[in-house]
Amino acid sequence: MIRFTHVGLRYGKSPGTESVALDDIDFEIPEGGFRWLTGPSGAGKTSLLKLMYLALHPSEGRIDLFGTPTSRLDRRGIALLRRRIGVVYQDFRLLQHLTAFDNVALPLRLARRKEAQVRADVTELLRWVGLSGRLDHRPDEMSGGEQQRVAIARAVIAKPSLLVADEPTGNLDDDQAERLMHLIRSLNRLGTTVIVATHNLGLVARHPAPMIELQDGRMTWHG
Repeated sequence: MIRFTHVGLRYGKSPGTESVALDDIDFEIPEGGFRWLTGPSGAGKTSLLKLMYLALHPSEGRIDLFGTPTSRLDRRGIALLRRRIGVVYQDFRLLQHLTAFDNVALPLRLARRKEAQVRADVTELLRWVGLSGRLDHRPDEMSGGEQQRVAIARAVIAKPSLLVADEPTGNLDDDQAERLMHLIRSLNRLGTTVIVATHNLGLVARHPAPMIELQDGRMTWHG
């Protein structure tokens, strides 16, 4: 499903000015697997996730997603592959002019799902995450925790093959975090491959799973 082989990522265009974000990252996640991604701020967690959802390209090494080397993909191939990936961004990235309902509905509409099915699926998911009374609210009318839940709902609504989540519970209280972890683990049990970056080691302890740990851009633990 996912394989990183001696992957490195460097920022900067000329020798002597480059900074190393990731160095010699080597791991594999099988189809339907779950991994925690941990490490201190600046360890490279977000950079690794960006490589995984094709927002960045590695400076060295090889990445395989769904059995395909990403280096061989053209723009159309990248776009098609991204449709199979759900992403929860740390900064939400909700479209400010759209309501909560329309933000979550967007992936289904891009996939040309029938509107009656879109309405049923989106309404049910937003109800499940506790936002049934906020369907018609725009992001600037919602709290940070509510926006986080909308972002998670948008990422999972199309039942992606891969879910990549960057601190998905960072703006939630403990009860909300547990509810959303239940949703994420349920998707995982149904076959979605999941990787979740977090600083919340209490959450990791309550939901044991294999871990990838980063320190200063290098992988210090995988297992």
